[in-house]
Amino acid sequence: MALFGNYNTPGRGVLKTPHEKRPFFKFWEVYFRHAWQLMGLNLLYFIFLIPLFATLLLASENLKWLALSVTAGIMGPATAAMTRVARNYSQERHTFLWHDFFHSFKLNFKQGLIMGYIDTVAIISFVIGVPIYQQMALQNSTMYIPYVICLACMLVFFMMHFYIYQMICSTNLSMKQILRNALFLVSIGMKKTIFTLLTSLFIIIFNYLMLLVNPGIGIALVIFFPFTFLTFVACFNCYPVIRKHVIQPYYDQLGEENPENAGLTPAEGEALFEDKAAEETAPPAASKSSKRKTIR
Repeated sequence: MALFGNYNTPGRGVLKTPHEKRPFFKFWEVYFRHAWQLMGLNLLYFIFLIPLFATLLLASENLKWLALSVTAGIMGPATAAMTRVARNYSQERHTFLWHDFFHSFKLNFKQGLIMGYIDTVAIISFVIGVPIYQQMALQNSTMYIPYVICLACMLVFFMMHFYIYQMICSTNLSMKQILRNALFLVSIGMKKTIFTLLTSLFIIIFNYLMLLVNPGIGIALVIFFPFTFLTFVACFNCYPVIRKHVIQPYYDQLGEENPENAGLTPAEGEALFEDKAAEETAPPAASKSSKRKTIR
């Protein structure tokens, strides 16, 4: 018997990498490895939020919606830039925070701006529409149907954002294709989507309660924590869905090797050497390596 383990057990031989950790433990390991950078990224993103907050707090009632529409659009490119950096951290890719943030901000400015205005219109519509439908439903029970539909649309639109900004900063798709793909990916990756949704709702509610209970700590959390944490969770959970269903088919169609493959770790249990004599049956023939899509 070996000192630190039994190496006489029949099996597949020496593994290329240690066994993969469970996703929950791997998530926290990767997150804490980049925690300080993510806090800095959150602060950088928060700077872009200041004009939006100032508009909501200081603008007069007559000018508030006009000023909001002007300042809110810029949040799209900033969100795409933050998503690019958080995606790199979540996938353990080398990244320079400041350089990659502003490079992505410029590169995705047009689509980010469009998405920023789409978000602005959608948020205003939901903020006005949901209470109206709720009041109408209280007076007429049949109005619960449009009320529930409005809530469902709001929820689906929120979940689409787990994919939208990642595709903006990762692909060359048009805005129409990104929105359509995001809608389908919500259902295709339902398990990851729901888990990301529940985590996002928990963090949002937690930060809201902290602002009510202790505004000082609540504001500090908003400055350094929630935006990048939520984005990191979405990237960690949902980017593999994008890679499988959007990026990989692109390279399969071209018949080219996905450059991402070079950075992927071997699957759990993949052996460097196989001890075939110790196995009762011959191992199955290795399948053709799959090809995977260029990312920016």
